[in-house]
Amino acid sequence: MKLFPKKNKDGKKPPKPAVPHTAQESIPMQRMFEDGTCRVRPGYYTRTIAYQDINYQLAQQEDKTAIFEEWCSFLNFFDSSIHFELSFVNTATDSEDFEKSIRIPYQQDGFDDVRAEYSQMLRQQLSKGNNGLTKAKFLTYGIEGESMAQIKPRLEHIQNDLMNNFHRLGVQAKPLDGKERLRLMHGMLNMDGSSKFHFDWKDLVKSGLSVKDAIAPTALAFKNSRTFQMGGIFGAVSFLSITASDLSDQLLKDFLDMDSSQIVTMHIQSVDQNKAIKTIKHTITELDKSKIEEQKKAVRAGYDMDILPSDLATYGRDAKALLKELQSQNERMFLVTFLVLNTGRTEQELENNVFQAVSIAQKHNCELCRLDFQQEQGLMSSLPLADCQIEIQRGLTTSSTAIFVPFTTQELFDGGKESLYYGLNALSNNLIMVDRKKLKNPNGLILGTPGSGKSFAAKREICNAFLVTDDDIIIADPEAEYAPLVERLHGQVIHISPASTQYINPLDINSNYSEEDNPLALKADFVLSLCELIVGGKEGLQPVEKTVSDIGGMATPYCLIVLGGSIHLSRFGDYGRSLWLAVLGKSVIIPLVFIPLVVLAGFRGDALAALAVMLACPTAVSGYTLANQCGADGELAAQLIVVTTLFSVVTMFLTIWVLTSMALI
Repeated sequence: MKLFPKKNKDGKKPPKPAVPHTAQESIPMQRMFEDGTCRVRPGYYTRTIAYQDINYQLAQQEDKTAIFEEWCSFLNFFDSSIHFELSFVNTATDSEDFEKSIRIPYQQDGFDDVRAEYSQMLRQQLSKGNNGLTKAKFLTYGIEGESMAQIKPRLEHIQNDLMNNFHRLGVQAKPLDGKERLRLMHGMLNMDGSSKFHFDWKDLVKSGLSVKDAIAPTALAFKNSRTFQMGGIFGAVSFLSITASDLSDQLLKDFLDMDSSQIVTMHIQSVDQNKAIKTIKHTITELDKSKIEEQKKAVRAGYDMDILPSDLATYGRDAKALLKELQSQNERMFLVTFLVLNTGRTEQELENNVFQAVSIAQKHNCELCRLDFQQEQGLMSSLPLADCQIEIQRGLTTSSTAIFVPFTTQELFDGGKESLYYGLNALSNNLIMVDRKKLKNPNGLILGTPGSGKSFAAKREICNAFLVTDDDIIIADPEAEYAPLVERLHGQVIHISPASTQYINPLDINSNYSEEDNPLALKADFVLSLCELIVGGKEGLQPVEKTVSDIGGMATPYCLIVLGGSIHLSRFGDYGRSLWLAVLGKSVIIPLVFIPLVVLAGFRGDALAALAVMLACPTAVSGYTLANQCGADGELAAQLIVVTTLFSVVTMFLTIWVLTSMALI
C-alpha cells in the first residue's frame, strides 16, 4: 500500500534517472568522506552504524516484552526528517578457511591421533549449523542539507543518540568510517569472492580513480526482468507484501535463518504525526462519504440502508482504530519497504533460494513478490546508503514496525588459538567456541539436571584444554571417575585415603605460599585448624573444648604476669656465680658450640636461621613455673629468664649478623 508518493520539495515528482552504462554509474552515491559520511546525491548525506546481536528469541517472555518496548522507543526516536535503513547481510565465507580455524594443530607429542579425532568431531558439529555464513547487521540513516558543513553537527548528534539507544538495549554498536563502509559495500557487490578489497585514500589522487572503482563488481548484467548477474553470482530482488492481519516476531528471524547468502533490507521512513493524522481523517471522511452513497443506493433500491458492503465497514473500523492509536497510544506512522535479495551460484540454486523465501512469507500470511523490471533499482536499494529507489511502501504503526525485531540470538565464536568448544547454539546450531581466559572473570560453573551430561561436558573441556593449551589441569575427583581420562592422557593420579601409600605433608611451605599475607602466619593458622579437626573430628572442637584451649593459650602471658610480680631486684646479687654461669652457658657457649656444628652439617638459608634463633633464644618463661612445681629455686629461675632475655637482644643480633655477613643465610 502506497500512502504517500515520493515528491521533491517543490511538490513535483523527481525526474527519471539516466540509464547507467557502467557498474560504477549504477551505484547511487557521489562521494565518500573518511569519517564515514556519504553524499548519496546533492543535499543528501548518510552514515552507517554496525551493531551486534542480543539474545531475544531465547529470552523469557517478560524480557522479550522489555526488549520489544525498548525497540518501539528506539523507532519513535526517528522523526520525518531522518531516513533510515536496516540492513541484514548474510555472506558466505570460505569453508576451507573456516574449517582451518577450528582444526587443532599437531604438536608431535604422542597425542596427535586424539587431536585428529577431536578435529573430526568439530567438523561434524560444524556441518549441523551455518557457521559458514557471516551475519552482520547495520543501521544507515540520512538527512538532507545544503552542505557537509551544515549537516555534520546534526549527523554527529543523531549518531550519539543512536549509540545511547543501542546501549539501553544492551547492544554493542560501532559507527563505520569511510573505508569500512566501502569494504561493506564491496562485499555486498562482490559476493562471489573473486575480487579482494584493496583501497587507500592516498591512492585516489594518484590513480585518478573514484571510490566507486574500489567497490564496483566486475560486471552487472540485467538480461531479463526477474534476475540479474553480478560477477559470478546470480541474484533476484523481491519485496514483501504485508497482507497478514497479525504479524509475528518470527518473520524476520525465519528470513535471516536461511542457509544462503542474502541481503534483507528494511527502508523505514517516519511520517510527520500531524500529516499522518490529517491523512487518516481524510480517509475516514472519504469512507463515510462512500457509506452515505451506499445508503442512498439502498433507499433507492428499496432494501435496508444498514446493509453495507463488508469491505467498507471493515475499512472504516480499521481507520478509526488506527486514528485512535496515533492520537492516544504513543504510536507513530512509518512507511516501510521490505526487500529481500537472494543469490545463488547458478540460476537453479537462485530459484531454490527464492522458493524457500517465498515459502517463509506464505507461512506468515504474507506474499513475496519479484520486482519485475526493477532488479537494478532493488539491488541498489539493498546497499547501506538509506536510498530507496523502490516506490512500494506499506504504512505501519510503531508497534507493527517493531514486530520486525532485528535481534535473534547472540553467537559466541572466538577463532583464537586457545578457544575451546562448548557445544552448539540452541537456536542456530552454530558452534560455541570461547577462550574464557580473555574474560574479566574466567571461572566457570557447569549446571544441569541429573543425567544431562555435566561430567561429560567437564571431561570434554579437560580434553580440549589438554590438546590445545599449555594450561595445568588439576582435578579433585572423590568418585575416581576421571582416572581413566587422566591415565589416557599420561597424567598423574594421586590417591589420598587412610589406606593410601601417598601422603600430603601439611607442614610443607615455600616462598610462593602466599602472595600478600605472611606465609608463616597463614601456615600457622592452617596447622591450628588442622589440629582442631584432628582432636575434635569432622565437626572440630566443641565450645567447651575451645574454651579450655583458649585458657591453655593464656599460660605464657599468665606466667609473665606471675614472674613480674614475684621477682625481687634487691636479690639479684644473691645468686651471682650460679646466675652468671647459667647465663653464659645459655646465651654464649651453646650458640658458639652448636651453630658451627650445624653449619658443618650443611644447613643453609632459612633452615640455618631457624636453628640459630632456637640456639640463641633466652630461657623459656615456663621454666619459672616448672621450677616452682618441682620444688626447685624459683627465684633463681626468674632471674635467669630476665637476664637471658636481656642478653638475647645482643647475642641474637650478633649471631644473625655474623651468619649474614658470611653469606650463610
